[in-house]
Amino acid sequence: MQIIPLIALNLEGDGIHIIIEVEIFDKPFKMVVDTGASKTVLDKTTLLNAGIEESKFQNTNILSTGLGTNNMQSFTLDLPLFRIHDWSTKNFQVAVLDLSSINYAYEQMNFAPVIGVLGGDILLKYGAVIDYKRHTLRLQSRSTRLK
Repeated sequence: MQIIPLIALNLEGDGIHIIIEVEIFDKPFKMVVDTGASKTVLDKTTLLNAGIEESKFQNTNILSTGLGTNNMQSFTLDLPLFRIHDWSTKNFQVAVLDLSSINYAYEQMNFAPVIGVLGGDILLKYGAVIDYKRHTLRLQSRSTRLK
């Protein structure tokens, strides 16, 4: 089991976002922990700006819902290695969407941009436990069997 530090980001009296530091394609990024998200999602623009080739994205021909819209084009991306602090998983597939609205809001509050959201696919599969008092996320090293 790995214990991962969390950052509580105060959204100017409008709530709290829980942030973790991740490594994708050997580059560091910040990501929002979203217990309500069904899947881990990365921002297409941030990936492109980091030098990830668009040819690595697979078009899903599915329009995604959430984030204030129901007609957002979505892609998938296979990550050879996805690292969160000392925890990692190999060959992990994420969704890729336009999350510019999140990063625009962060920019307005003078916060660093995020590459995306960590969703239930990781949180449930690896038995996540969030300790809000200690600002930590625990993830098991091996996936658990889902019922």
